[in-house]
Amino acid sequence: MRLGEFDYKLPEELIAQYPAQARDASRLMVVHKISKKIEHRNFRDIVDYIGPADCLVVNDTKVIKARLPAKRADTGAKAEITLIEKMSERLYKCLIDTSTKIKIGTKFTFGGGELTGVIRGESEGIRLIEFDVNGADFGAILDKIGIVPLPPYIKRPPEKSDEERYQTVYARAPGAVAAPTAGLHFSGGVLEKINAKGSSVESVTLHVGYGTFKPVSVDDVAKHKLEPEVFELKEGAALRMNGVKENGGKIFAVGTTTCRVLENQARLVKGSMNRVEKGKGWTGLFIYPPYNFKFVDALVTNFHLPKTTLLMLVAAFCGKEVLFQAYEEAVKEKYRFYSYGDSMLII
Repeated sequence: MRLGEFDYKLPEELIAQYPAQARDASRLMVVHKISKKIEHRNFRDIVDYIGPADCLVVNDTKVIKARLPAKRADTGAKAEITLIEKMSERLYKCLIDTSTKIKIGTKFTFGGGELTGVIRGESEGIRLIEFDVNGADFGAILDKIGIVPLPPYIKRPPEKSDEERYQTVYARAPGAVAAPTAGLHFSGGVLEKINAKGSSVESVTLHVGYGTFKPVSVDDVAKHKLEPEVFELKEGAALRMNGVKENGGKIFAVGTTTCRVLENQARLVKGSMNRVEKGKGWTGLFIYPPYNFKFVDALVTNFHLPKTTLLMLVAAFCGKEVLFQAYEEAVKEKYRFYSYGDSMLII
């Protein structure tokens, strides 16, 4: 398939700059992929579509304050460094926004000097930076001096409220440099109602990294390589989800990241399309049409940017024709798009 097949036009005013006043007050487009029927609902209504035998699976990664204001140690020139992937305890792949030329060996200071970093390598505009925290806790320093890494299409500086709203209510495992945005709509109240129906809620972890958002630069999408990201699916969660499938229940994946973890682990099971294996490590699974889904039955997702791997996964799940009909309807009905926008349920 060609990259241009995943393009569409979107009025700029539909790109959400702030979240809905309440998490679960966003709109919900329900897309029936077989009948092609489209319903317009409120996100709180998602409870109506999840049955007592079904399982909702979320990504419990937690967004770190990955944007770091910095100064060059030698000249004092200002820069902003964004962490995009953890390589080891002190080594990160980073993007650097600066007006000065930089080379390997350049040293930066952060905050009051409690954090420093040195460029150790460079490839295709991505720098490898080794940090020194002088014996302090790196996570605590990020919380103190870091900035919420809002995506570039949100044309405003991060505000205090973003520290809460650009994070899911069930975020547990620090490590993501962007939010798994499909989960931002879930409130404690919605999750309680799902549990009250007898439906189960399970979690996986995938630390959203630069790979999820790296632009596709090849015309033949099959030649695109998705940068691997760290994931974990624990044994207990895998067993319980397998039990749901055995009893005829459906798996509702919240977001493309959750979907990729489940499909990655379903590929390991021989001779069955109804089971996943526990596991942890790295996944670079790139899902695009045509793809035969092995485990996920329903998908909760946001409205995604054109020509992205996220959009391609959703197209694979519901069919490209159905997807773009839904997007055309969303533009017509003035749904809000992207990270802080409205939601879609595909069943």
